[in-house]
Amino acid sequence: MFTKRNLVLNPLSHVEKGHEQGRFIAWRMTDNDPAFLMEGVASYPAGVYVLRVETPQGRKAMHRPVLYVDSGNDFNEGETVDLRFNGERLSIAVFELPKGALRLRFDPSDGPGEVVLGSVSIVRVPRRYHQIRELVTLGRDRVRSPGHALHLAGRASGVLRREGIRGLRTAMRKWSVDHGAGAMVRSYAEWISLYDEITPLELAAFAEQSAALSIRPLISVLMPVYNTPEKLLREAIDSVLTQVYDNWQLCIANDASTDPAVRRVLDEYAAREPRIAVAHRSKNGHISEASNSALELVKGEWIALLDHDDLLRPHALLEVAQEIEAHPDAGLIYSDEDKINGTGERYDAFFKPDFSLEQLRAQNYFNHLTVHRADLVREVGGWRRGFEGSQDYDLNLRVVERLQREQIRHIPKVLYHWRAVEGSTASSGDEKGYAYHAGLKALQEHAARCEDGASVEAVAGLPFYRYRPAIPSPEPLVSLIIPTRDRLELIRNCVGSILERTTYRSFEILIIDNGSVEPESLAWFESFADHPQVRVLRYDQPFNYSAINNFGVREAKGSIVGLVNNDIEVIAPGWLGEMVSFAAQPEIGCVGAKLYYADDTIQHGGVVLGVGGVANHSHLRLHRDRDGYFGRLRVHHNCSAVTAACLLVSRSIYEEVGGLNERDLAVAFNDVDFCLKVMTKGYRNVFTPFAELYHLESVSRGREDSPEKIARFNREIEYMLTTWPALIRRDPYYSVNLSISYTDYSPAFPPRIGRFARKQPDRQAEAAALEHL
Repeated sequence: MFTKRNLVLNPLSHVEKGHEQGRFIAWRMTDNDPAFLMEGVASYPAGVYVLRVETPQGRKAMHRPVLYVDSGNDFNEGETVDLRFNGERLSIAVFELPKGALRLRFDPSDGPGEVVLGSVSIVRVPRRYHQIRELVTLGRDRVRSPGHALHLAGRASGVLRREGIRGLRTAMRKWSVDHGAGAMVRSYAEWISLYDEITPLELAAFAEQSAALSIRPLISVLMPVYNTPEKLLREAIDSVLTQVYDNWQLCIANDASTDPAVRRVLDEYAAREPRIAVAHRSKNGHISEASNSALELVKGEWIALLDHDDLLRPHALLEVAQEIEAHPDAGLIYSDEDKINGTGERYDAFFKPDFSLEQLRAQNYFNHLTVHRADLVREVGGWRRGFEGSQDYDLNLRVVERLQREQIRHIPKVLYHWRAVEGSTASSGDEKGYAYHAGLKALQEHAARCEDGASVEAVAGLPFYRYRPAIPSPEPLVSLIIPTRDRLELIRNCVGSILERTTYRSFEILIIDNGSVEPESLAWFESFADHPQVRVLRYDQPFNYSAINNFGVREAKGSIVGLVNNDIEVIAPGWLGEMVSFAAQPEIGCVGAKLYYADDTIQHGGVVLGVGGVANHSHLRLHRDRDGYFGRLRVHHNCSAVTAACLLVSRSIYEEVGGLNERDLAVAFNDVDFCLKVMTKGYRNVFTPFAELYHLESVSRGREDSPEKIARFNREIEYMLTTWPALIRRDPYYSVNLSISYTDYSPAFPPRIGRFARKQPDRQAEAAALEHL
């Protein structure tokens, strides 16, 4: 361990020294990749470090700063640390170097502008100090109320006794990140206060919108009830009574509650409100039969599902009615949701994607609020006995089978508060184990009805499912196309890992040699002259990633083509079979894998459009054992694009869309552009976490630091922004409520675009409206 050392920032690229302000220096960043070499320390042993950067008070100094680490392989994209500074005048970042480093490079921003910096220092701290500090931070961020602090302390003490500090740190991370909170724990309350509080002025505006509707469907809110605490029951019913949209019916089935207060409360409400209909069941039939009893009361064209202890937002049914007006052919509508505790505090917002069949086959992400066309519910037979706990998931699957993709509508607004009380699935996902098994059964029956030969499995350690499409017989031949130029250690490791570790054997490897000159590389290529599965093809043209792969596809023999980088290494032997199982389905387009950097952090978990300007990889740099945003790193799901570092697609689809764009996108974004062409043809792109490989990104291509490369990169950015503006503004699989500045699924400040964006309330206008009232 060494003591605190002061560092000198030596400009390395795209940085010019400006004027000095006392101890501060204003640095001008002239392009997209400004960098300083940090001098003053000879080497950095493995360990935990604290980096302190002095910045002027009240001034945002850095945007998405990154630390590059040279551990003997020069600076490269595979060894970086995203710096998330805390503090104002003294910005502090804590990070870990898993192995010794020779040099550090500091990139304070990802674009042109000005940054004002003062003194910079670094210190290596004891690991135990860091662990305790992290526990304190995690605990502070997770606590939502004094009562919850006691609850959390009880859970923590038990884990500490059993598993020690390391086990407690792992558990606290999961409590903070994996259950949907993530970076949202500290900021969701702020997001609500700025963009999601409903003021009297907004309620008045909602009333005007309701009156202006040209279509006013009757929406029947269906609510099975059993022994609900009186306070919660009244609050649930009141959340319907206070709806801005008034053309509703509340259909309640009392499932033979033994608490006499339930009948008394329901009869009281029904007597004073003619829109409330109540059925008192004489025999307890559990939630499926109770739901069917409520269904018998339904008079509306649409059915909205409300649990007996949850809450609708005041504008929930208005938003649904507006969606029906805009899309009269819709058959199913769902919204975003959050949780609410006993003190009325909201947390764990789930900002959902638009309809994703692959994600629905992994988890019932529709959840709340879900609204069905009533005739469809009757057509599929309502709720089925034997699926209690996952009865709505079973219904959703049966309804979705009868709808086109565009008939399934998503409202990206929080319209439903899921009550987190003892015994509810909102408070603990493992309190209803029977619900998981019912969901597994529902999905298995869905697979049987679809007649695609798919099988269904549990996902270890999580309440999610793995839907495994059947691989056709005979197995399709896959042509794996791997461009390379020298760098023998990379391509040899890549090809060797595929040949030695891949259990799916119906493949050929096409090594596309783009101008190798090193004798050892050429000799290694010659060794495959008679290999039954490997061909080496020479492509002596200037480097153009798109053109190289298009050439490879023309030479391929397989009905499925795989685009593979030369710095890929197989981890999971079943990777290729997993990807083929999706790529072989006629409705599936591009299939992407889960890729890790060498340090076991996420390099690719699917591509998100708009993040960083054009696109970026989701969950970048999260550790491989994390579940991600509501489990997205552990389940297959649809996304707009996946990386061509490891991508499978039907050859016929590849040719249908014209392959990669070799004219406009020679190096960057060609895979994103390709995936978008595939998606707009109606195919579903899929990310699967069950195909796991290593990828040291861009290690063989070099830095984008010459004027020619920078100009080319800027042209490619402009092409993407011009060609795909609507999709880049609004990725259908990434909520407009999520940030495009970071890859961690934190909330957007403010929410983005169109009628889904909520402006910060106008407090003066609100005060004037209140005075008028």
